[in-house]
Amino acid sequence: MRLVRPGDVERPSWAVYQQEHYLGTVHAQPDGDGLWHVQSAAVQHASLDDAVRVLRRPSAWMRQRQRVAWWARAVLADPALLVVDVQTAGLDEQAWAVQFAAMDGEGRTVMNELLDPRRPITAEASALHGITRADVVGAPCFGDVLPRLAGVLDGRRCVAYNAGFDRGVLVRELLRHRATASPAGSFLERVRWEDAMGPATVAEGLWSVGTSRYRRQRLGGAYDAVDKCRVLLQRLHHLARA
Repeated sequence: MRLVRPGDVERPSWAVYQQEHYLGTVHAQPDGDGLWHVQSAAVQHASLDDAVRVLRRPSAWMRQRQRVAWWARAVLADPALLVVDVQTAGLDEQAWAVQFAAMDGEGRTVMNELLDPRRPITAEASALHGITRADVVGAPCFGDVLPRLAGVLDGRRCVAYNAGFDRGVLVRELLRHRATASPAGSFLERVRWEDAMGPATVAEGLWSVGTSRYRRQRLGGAYDAVDKCRVLLQRLHHLARA
């Protein structure tokens, strides 16, 4: 890939070529907003790298983005929709839950519980979500809220950002508190889990040639389960308008 700067422009501007094929032009405004403008796509990005990634999208991106929009509209139209998030006591794949939240498609918080993980909360996790050991003293453990949780989730369409992680936390907690994920965890089998991270990543369309896939996108927002649900619901509406 080559970036060629035209000699007859005052603003920072680059013509982008893949071998001899012209992909498009990106430019920044002198003393402007600090964003790189992708001329052909009418979008802006904070880094030159991301602006170039837009130009390297595969030709199928428009069709893929349309499918994402159809998916998001179907999700938002489903009365069984819940957006969910789990915050954990650590940052590894085996961490226990310290907060669970669920929000319906109208933005109403259906459940928001601080949980005592019965294990230390790491400093790295607390630095993200702000939950410390003192905050969960006297809070229920996962087993205490399991009956209510099962009633909230049973039969619902649960959308999460990296749904495999959130569901994995719930399965581990069931195994810890009930020794088996069945029959106590049978309600999880009746939940329709869907991951929003993949569709959001496709919709953004920042193509990485090195991995031959779209660059993973962060959800954003504060590391609070309710706020994550709110931001995810907003992201679904954004995807539906794409």
